[in-house]
Amino acid sequence: MKVYIAGNLSIKRDREFLEEIDKVCKKFKLDTFLPHRDVGLLEDIGDVKEVAKKDLEGFKDCKLLIASLNGFNLGAGTAWEMGYAYAERIPVIGIKTDRKIKDSVEELSAILVGTTKIVTSLKDLEKEIDKKLKR
Repeated sequence: MKVYIAGNLSIKRDREFLEEIDKVCKKFKLDTFLPHRDVGLLEDIGDVKEVAKKDLEGFKDCKLLIASLNGFNLGAGTAWEMGYAYAERIPVIGIKTDRKIKDSVEELSAILVGTTKIVTSLKDLEKEIDKKLKR
């Protein structure tokens, strides 16, 4: 199964967290698409249309999207990726480890919180992936 991992790419620590998510997926022998690893960063590529095209290609054969919701505000790219996955009927798991979800609804949006399974730790992410694989 292929998993698209979405989240903030502009801060190194956030990219490292996405790589931790990738390691969780690898425990289940899942194929992953990690935009900064598989496409690169805009600052290195320079062509926004090329980055967008390759990011969209990352959704090909994708059966699950895992999105980091950490940070005070959800990034526009992550929100777009989550919306795209939802529209394509690709299940989405959000992971928020830095603040309580009930304290973050305003920044995340009620529709996102109301339509997304959100876990609060990498251990809970493992459990949720395991559930999805057993379905």
